[in-house]
Amino acid sequence: LGMFSEVRFPVPWGHVAAKAWGPPEGHPVLCLHGWLDNANTFDRLIPLLPRDCRYVAMDFSGHGLSSHRPAGSPYHFLDYVSDVRRVAAALQWTRFTLMGHSMGGSVAGMFSFIYPEMVDKLILLESIGFLLAPEDTEAWLKSKRMTVDGLLSLEAKQQTPKAHSPEAALQRLLEANRHLTAEGGAILLQRGATETPAG
Repeated sequence: LGMFSEVRFPVPWGHVAAKAWGPPEGHPVLCLHGWLDNANTFDRLIPLLPRDCRYVAMDFSGHGLSSHRPAGSPYHFLDYVSDVRRVAAALQWTRFTLMGHSMGGSVAGMFSFIYPEMVDKLILLESIGFLLAPEDTEAWLKSKRMTVDGLLSLEAKQQTPKAHSPEAALQRLLEANRHLTAEGGAILLQRGATETPAG
């Protein structure tokens, strides 16, 4: 298990980088590093673990060899949960073990709480995981799962924008916003639409 391969997963702002060890058909284990660390956190540990697993240690966005989020974008724990969800989808892993160190343990705990059906085991190294007041549990869980799923669903539907004539663009705007007048819609479209050769 000393030999590894570099892997990249596309995301809307670039890519998430990772290192992979073990047989591709092995039991899947996703490894999450700590604050300001990277996938190399696991270099000394992975060779000591069972050889029949497929270990993938990802660099969170803005860490290691992964792309940074656009300038001015925050790095919240829920954003890291979204990164984990993206990587799991790219790997086509529907159920796997999560191993997290420090901050990665907190992210792993949060992911396990939001997507318990995807996690068969949770391994925390120097981390308390994810704690939430019992009275907040149900509402928080529903809200955060809807946020992550909604974001990934929108990303999956991304298409090249269609060009419309100015008249058609105004009509679409008015249909979606019944409170607008044609004059108000035209004013908004002056800054809300971009003219291209196609329309």
